[in-house]
Amino acid sequence: MEQLEAFDRAHAEFDRRVRAVPDDRWTAPTPCTEWSVRDLVNHLTAEHLWAPPLLSGATLEEVGDRFDGDVLGDDPAAAWASASAASVPAFHRPGALDLPVHTSGGRSPAEEYAWQMTLDLAVHAWDLARGAGLDDRLDPELAAAVLEQVLPMADALQGTPMFAAPVPVPADAPAQDQLLGLLGRRL
Repeated sequence: MEQLEAFDRAHAEFDRRVRAVPDDRWTAPTPCTEWSVRDLVNHLTAEHLWAPPLLSGATLEEVGDRFDGDVLGDDPAAAWASASAASVPAFHRPGALDLPVHTSGGRSPAEEYAWQMTLDLAVHAWDLARGAGLDDRLDPELAAAVLEQVLPMADALQGTPMFAAPVPVPADAPAQDQLLGLLGRRL
């Protein structure tokens, strides 16, 4: 699966769930133990606010702290929709994935940054579904594509604050289960 197709599918997975969060579930816990449903959506919304300036060549210093804290306000779903309405075209802008971007890890290829965002959207779509009590099945082709991208860097991800230790899953498990287990999600 091509990178932008994977990004679009992952975005659709997360977006569909944000729009379906019941009013009484915004404070519910998620598999990301430090985050409620609202915290999780805030995290992704902030990431998508960062994307347009980063893909236009801005440095972290130029963006500054304007996306720190609560970026959701009184309407989390609308804040997410606004942020993603700007980030999706930024990733699709001709040449956007050809240039390096500034990230907290230094300058990175934009295509690598796009895969990181795709991973975040896909895995957090599952986290969000679990926290909000929604369908947690991901697009099987998307799960397989993200798993393919994660496998080569799985060892480097272990021990980072981003992911818990891997959870064993059967070798013949669907790609979604393999991906989630690799990233420390308990099924």
